[in-house]
Amino acid sequence: MKQSVIISTYNQPEWLNKVLHGYLYQTFTDFEVLIADDGSDDRTKEVIESFRQIATFPIKRVWHADEGYRRQTILNIALLEAKHEYILMTDGDCIPRPDFLAVHARHARPGRFLSGGYCKLPMDLSRHLSLDDIASGRAFEVSYLRQQGLSDFSPIFKLGLPVPLGPLMDKITPTKATWNNCNASGWTSDLIAVNGFNEDMQYGGADRELGERLANRGINGVQIRHQAIVLHLDHKRGYKTPETMKKNQAIRDQVIASKSIWCANGIKKDFQS
Repeated sequence: MKQSVIISTYNQPEWLNKVLHGYLYQTFTDFEVLIADDGSDDRTKEVIESFRQIATFPIKRVWHADEGYRRQTILNIALLEAKHEYILMTDGDCIPRPDFLAVHARHARPGRFLSGGYCKLPMDLSRHLSLDDIASGRAFEVSYLRQQGLSDFSPIFKLGLPVPLGPLMDKITPTKATWNNCNASGWTSDLIAVNGFNEDMQYGGADRELGERLANRGINGVQIRHQAIVLHLDHKRGYKTPETMKKNQAIRDQVIASKSIWCANGIKKDFQS
């Protein structure tokens, strides 16, 4: 199985550079990377062009002009440009552990999508992590991260959990399996069948809404949040507002109540559906 890894980004070139280096050390190697760029300036282009010189996998930037928050639109465009049958979606601030793609490949089955989580790092540690930390694997070692000031329970628990215990924790966790754009995967054909992302939605829940339409179609989520590990680098969220959150929640409520599998303003613009 080949994977198309779609990484969303917007004007975070330093973070994106660290994330891309994480894919150099994956144990699963049959993949391409598409950068779904929601209008970043030339700094991001320069990072990608520089990284392309050392990349061991195909990498493509999918870009549109900055006209405000249009993340769902650029993700839909990237979906159509993906070459492979299986899609993994993540963010340009999430550094993958070396077994990240292998875990997704191992658990992929027809009729389901995979729901991962993240290990959130504070800003000072996000800045401190170097490319050498990523290459050596220190970035994923609890002892090293603690030395650098990490104290939050959740990332320490996930990163310190022995790999064989990951499946057990994912079975007993009360957290619901949802489509999380920082760490989720599914079949390209399933994502196209529900018309991709709803472009009527802004920040806050658009990924969950996609997963809810998948579930309405019978494609249910499977939890792998303790197995597929990414380090989430800190950032501001100035695009999050009460108004957009309220609007997005109303759309999600309607999708759940109606058991809809389709959004009119998605990959296809079908406003009669």
